[in-house]
Amino acid sequence: MGMMLSATAEHTKKVFDWAVTKRLFTYLRPFRKQLIRAFAAAVLTVVAAVVGSPLIGFIVERGVQNRDLMAVAVGVLVYLAADGFGTLGFHLQVRNMSYAGQHVIQKLRDEMFAHIQHLSLSFFSTYETGRLIARVVGDVNVLREALTFAIVGTFRDLMILIGILIAMTLINLPLTLVALAACAALIIVANVWRIYARKAYSAVRETNAVVNAELSEAFNAVRVTQAFAREGFNYRRFAEEKNLAHRKTNTRAALISAGFFPTIELVAGVTMGFLIIVGGSLVLNQQLSVATLITFVLYIEQLFFPIRMLAQRYNIFQSVMAAGDKIFTLLDTPIEVDDAPDAVDAPPLKGHVRFEEVAFTYTDPLTAKAETSGDLKVAERSKKNGTNGANGHHPENGHEYESPLPGGENVLKNVTLDVPAGSTVALVGHTGAGKTSIVKLIMRFYDIKEGRLTIDGMDIRRLKQKSLRAQMGVVTQETHLFSGTVLENIRYGRLTATDEEVKASARAVGAEPFILRLENGYDTEVHEGGALLSSGQKQLLAFARALLADPRILILDEATSSIDTQTEKVIQTALTTLLKGRTSFVIAHRLSTITAADVIVVMDHGQIIEKGSHSDLLALGGMYRDLYTMAYAKPIQSVN
Repeated sequence: MGMMLSATAEHTKKVFDWAVTKRLFTYLRPFRKQLIRAFAAAVLTVVAAVVGSPLIGFIVERGVQNRDLMAVAVGVLVYLAADGFGTLGFHLQVRNMSYAGQHVIQKLRDEMFAHIQHLSLSFFSTYETGRLIARVVGDVNVLREALTFAIVGTFRDLMILIGILIAMTLINLPLTLVALAACAALIIVANVWRIYARKAYSAVRETNAVVNAELSEAFNAVRVTQAFAREGFNYRRFAEEKNLAHRKTNTRAALISAGFFPTIELVAGVTMGFLIIVGGSLVLNQQLSVATLITFVLYIEQLFFPIRMLAQRYNIFQSVMAAGDKIFTLLDTPIEVDDAPDAVDAPPLKGHVRFEEVAFTYTDPLTAKAETSGDLKVAERSKKNGTNGANGHHPENGHEYESPLPGGENVLKNVTLDVPAGSTVALVGHTGAGKTSIVKLIMRFYDIKEGRLTIDGMDIRRLKQKSLRAQMGVVTQETHLFSGTVLENIRYGRLTATDEEVKASARAVGAEPFILRLENGYDTEVHEGGALLSSGQKQLLAFARALLADPRILILDEATSSIDTQTEKVIQTALTTLLKGRTSFVIAHRLSTITAADVIVVMDHGQIIEKGSHSDLLALGGMYRDLYTMAYAKPIQSVN
């Protein structure tokens, strides 16, 4: 944790990063007209701000003192016109920059979403979802604030500051020196405040991240929490540790801000008093006009505002550099499994799958990517644990723990397997044997290290991934349901399917009876993750989705582990239809298709050690018989 914080702190000291700045401006390039208009409008605001004080001085001296009502009226009208132009300039500035900024933010988010969706599974195993959301939402919002307000606002404030100082110098040099002394004092105060504020706001961001992580973990695990009656413990940990620390850091940040702004007001007040004493003496000695004194008093009022805003924007630009660096690092993350330049669309597949001396190991993208992106905490943890993921298991492994072996040893070793089209292959073996790795290679979620993997004689690395996966279907142990209706979730398998085709798929797998019992049947809204459905019901919907897709190659990765014995009876007949005529790879512990499979492949430590039919392997008396005796015999007998 300390290493990560030090890396973060080191980055936040970098107020200006030319690479990030240059890249951000490339997104603004299509909006040159809006930028020009915004800067021109800012100039209009600056002119209005600079001429306003002398106008008031003129009104007082020429109009009030001389009792010239016409001079007062003219002066007020000119002042109102200047103020109106300044207001119009500010409106045009915000309007144009908001237009440009919102379009840039939309483009950035679109690019990030598109890029993230195409990243390889190894990326998602090492990059937490919460961090991704923080990049796409939080960091982009930081850029939005900067693009909309800070860029032109900083230019405007600098111009106002320079314009006022020039005007003061031209009017009266001695009084200008008083103002410059006040500016120097303010710069010192702002610099001291900046140092403390940076640390305080950094601590606020850290504790805010901790609170968000705690909330996410607590709400996601609410069933376990209630099952073990841990509500009180979780509350104490949240309230007395995480949230308390968050309150303390926010309180400290508020106190620092509370000290800064009154200090500025104090300096302004002291400067104003000193200016009135010096200027009043000059007026009494007839060495200075009343209009000039009033002008300087008003200028001092105006002078402190841009200095205060510039001090605040210093922290904004620090955040922009950090956020931009994280966003562009994410956008530059390479897609590990990508289509080759000469890749072609896969023709209609028959489903003949062949492994030819295939070797495979999960690379460790976490450490390399973390070291380049500054996430030293994760990188060190990965090195220390010798794992490829934040949870200590291989990428996207789900239920099966297939951690890379020490020294980069292959997870799959010299795998040779010929699966004719339309065959059903059962993959069995102890946890970590390499079963899930086999099916992930078939879907080309990862690329093999050595050997060759073909489908219908075509190397899958020469086929475009989208056209390949469009002809595959997969049902895993952990079913994901999307927001929408039951009908829409089943149609996800084939978006062009009619309502009747969707319902036919649901009937085929035995899902329709429970669907019709739902409040609105097929039009029932599925809440986040299908929270209102049982695990078995969600799995039935996944089977209906896979059947509707009509894939040439079907993968069932422990797809019935969440289904009770009664539900399993319902879908066994449907699965016979589902598997018929397709090349199917089945990883299962309970399903009778293991015994009925055309070939059963027994794996151990990444190697195929046995292969054959159910009866042949039982007769062989090896590992399969032991596994069947321990795990399969009783459940299958109870079903039959």
